[in-house]
Amino acid sequence: MTLSIPCVLMRAGTSRGPFFLRDWLPEGDEARNQALIGAIGASDPLQLDGLGGGSTLNSKVAIVSRSTQPDCDLDYLFAQVGVGHQSVDTRPNCGNMLSGVAPFAIDQGLIPAQDGLTTVRVFNVNTASRIDVTVCTPGGKVTYEGDARIDGVAGTAAPVLLNFLDAWGSVTGQLFPTGQRIDVIDGVALTCIDAAMPLMIIRASDLGLSGRERPAELDANPALLARLESLRLQAGLRMGLGDVSGSVVPKPVLVSAGDAPNSITSRYFTPRKCHASHAVTGAIGVATAFALPGTVASGANMKPGRHGLVVLHPAGQIDVEVDLQGEGEQAALQSAALVRTVRKIMQGVLHLPGYVFPPTSTDTSEVLASQGRRQFPQKEIHIIVPTSSGGGNDTMARTLTRKLGPLLGQAVVVDNRAGANGTIASEYVAAAQPDGHTLLFGYIATHGINPALQKLRYDPVADFAPIGLIGYSPTLLVVPADLPVHSVEELVRLLRQSPARLSYASAGEGTVPHFAAELFKLQTGTQLQRVDFSGAAPAIADVASGLVQVMFPSLFTAQPYLRSGKLRALAVAGATRLGAFPELPTLLEAGVPGVELTQWYALFAPAKTSASVVRQLNTALNAVLADPDTVTRMEADGARVQTSSPGELHDLLMSESEKWQGVVMHAGLRPEGLLDS
Repeated sequence: MTLSIPCVLMRAGTSRGPFFLRDWLPEGDEARNQALIGAIGASDPLQLDGLGGGSTLNSKVAIVSRSTQPDCDLDYLFAQVGVGHQSVDTRPNCGNMLSGVAPFAIDQGLIPAQDGLTTVRVFNVNTASRIDVTVCTPGGKVTYEGDARIDGVAGTAAPVLLNFLDAWGSVTGQLFPTGQRIDVIDGVALTCIDAAMPLMIIRASDLGLSGRERPAELDANPALLARLESLRLQAGLRMGLGDVSGSVVPKPVLVSAGDAPNSITSRYFTPRKCHASHAVTGAIGVATAFALPGTVASGANMKPGRHGLVVLHPAGQIDVEVDLQGEGEQAALQSAALVRTVRKIMQGVLHLPGYVFPPTSTDTSEVLASQGRRQFPQKEIHIIVPTSSGGGNDTMARTLTRKLGPLLGQAVVVDNRAGANGTIASEYVAAAQPDGHTLLFGYIATHGINPALQKLRYDPVADFAPIGLIGYSPTLLVVPADLPVHSVEELVRLLRQSPARLSYASAGEGTVPHFAAELFKLQTGTQLQRVDFSGAAPAIADVASGLVQVMFPSLFTAQPYLRSGKLRALAVAGATRLGAFPELPTLLEAGVPGVELTQWYALFAPAKTSASVVRQLNTALNAVLADPDTVTRMEADGARVQTSSPGELHDLLMSESEKWQGVVMHAGLRPEGLLDS
């Protein structure tokens, strides 16, 4: 088994690693972990066969999705992948990688951005804690350029503010999980603390050290490393973490006096090697132990209020602002904030090696024999999506691939080929080998509207073998929340008062956002300037930020922005009202007839694909669409699942072709006229 998946490589704080949307990875923890091992190249200490850098600092992975928590925007699962051994540990958190979560999610269209600064609440799945992350988003888009500097990283970048809200006791359930602020193990006094990261803190002087040693000096001291590991194993048991020999937590930390009353010096281990600088979560833990009385790291007694603390590390320092409430034994931290920087290094497709996916059967010969008997599929299946990554089509396709692969017995991957309003992807699939291994995620634009508007180099009926319908999503008329209109009537009045000032977002010629807006202009006698985008995801992001004023997206595309309050829906461009928005009128009810576009989605193979392969694909597709998890996912995103036979999809294509040819002719729309609008 081989697998190709989208990937974004980022430097986040003083760490580096791949970032994935959850839907990009295989279903199930075991398959996911094997993919991460392949992504990093964990089998080799040098990690030559993956993205890792031969160090735990460069063997980290961030997995991001929309949050399942009602008060959070994103879920972030951190994974520490092994160096030289095939292991994945999801018990710890990583604050450095955390700093890249919000910029990554905004870039991928998971959440909308505001103009200026955008604050996103992240739920860390590892520790069940919440962090507010503030990102620079001028013009409603992430910027990585700026003047902020952090120690351990060359150059400057835009600041990312992390505000930890409830990191104390997030892993073990208690800030001091042993029940004491100081424990003695093998004659060494230490503090076991769970603050953003489970730590075992020891005074450097108690081990005969100054605490100012360079990481290389500490790493070259095998007796020290062996003693720290012995203490760590015992501390893990006392903290309720069990046998931690195969885990990276708790992390050992050596502390000593700082350069000022508000600073402390730290040497942070990961856990068997000294960090070249310092982990963010580790800095939160050290600052907490420094701020509270009775620990081996305690500083001078602090009064309630905000305090700026400094954690000194080998590459410089991390400034942490803490909010301290109460005094003495009752003192507690309410929040801790610090600044990181992030840089996107690359975005593309990651090809994972097959050797990290062992056969599920213990009898390899039996597996190979069954593969030899199977006529289809014989290799990886590619679903070509005609729009960019992060949009509604892309999200829906990835929802399907996660379950199609196991049913078909081969990896099924998404291949985004955006451009030329879907014709690049459509022509590519039409010309592909008709063996079922290259499929098209088609929709109303590629097989309905676009062919009616212009002459194409593919025939939506003759050049494809229909596999089956996927579902429907209604079209909405939306505007930015801060535009002073609350109804279609008010929008039409504003357009007539300001005929040259407002614009609409098109996801490309022949797409629903383009076609619906042109019909709306004709039916209302108004003017709107057209602004073209490479897909619905970047288009709706600019509408949400107020750079463009009107759009006709699918509910699937608009849903996150409606939930966040960045967009206001004025009407449904369909025949009936929506159950999810019963108060929202149709355009016909609002006085605008002739603008009805319900978007549909379907799967196609090249023409002349054998009937047996089409039937097999149709059976698998319908099984995935019948899965309650798939139905729930799609409904949550504003789409309704609808299955069909290949013949029923063919009939839909014929009726759609006749319908949109008639609409274009009746409305007097011509390709050359649309190009000038």
